[in-house]
Amino acid sequence: MSDRLTIAIDGPAASGKGTLARRLAEHYGLRHLDTGLTYRGVARALMEAGEPLDDEAIAEKAARALDLGSLDRAVLSEHGIGEAASKVAVMPSVRSALVDKQRAFASAPPGAVLDGRDIGTVVCPNADVKLYVIASAEVRATRRWREIMDGGGSADYVQILADIERRDARDMGRKDSPLRPADDAHLLDTSEMDIETAFQAACKLVDARLAARSED
Repeated sequence: MSDRLTIAIDGPAASGKGTLARRLAEHYGLRHLDTGLTYRGVARALMEAGEPLDDEAIAEKAARALDLGSLDRAVLSEHGIGEAASKVAVMPSVRSALVDKQRAFASAPPGAVLDGRDIGTVVCPNADVKLYVIASAEVRATRRWREIMDGGGSADYVQILADIERRDARDMGRKDSPLRPADDAHLLDTSEMDIETAFQAACKLVDARLAARSED
């Protein structure tokens, strides 16, 4: 039996998967990777180097050179970087390069929690536990709006909802690695849950898997 533990968490934007992933990683003593930041990291590298965002060969080179240990969430959360990331994320060679890095991250002991949109289906299809975290678009828009307002910013709820619905359509409809639950993923609907309730529900699933694995 392997001592390594891999937890794959997928779901749409603002579903709470990132917060849940960080909590689980801390609880089980695992490393954490927000795979969305890897695409943002590539986009930022291209922007800083003054390179075009539509040249796949240059973008692939930046993806292969990306240091996963240098990903700064605070810096990479900037809206402009997110917009640029959406352009490079559709490039097959960029996705392939980053998936290689994400798999290498997951395979190193003691294991890891990865969150994104194709972890259970593409990156870690053999993960010990797969969670697919969802919430209604309205609930997710409200969460995002509150997050911005609590941070001292200003936001338009209607615009945020429209952005989330567009993002969902793009993520679920894309040809390469569309957002969908893996066949063996546990569905976790957080629409009526706070983070603590979602965390406890996820822990039960992980603990059950660990108990079953110890009996193998």
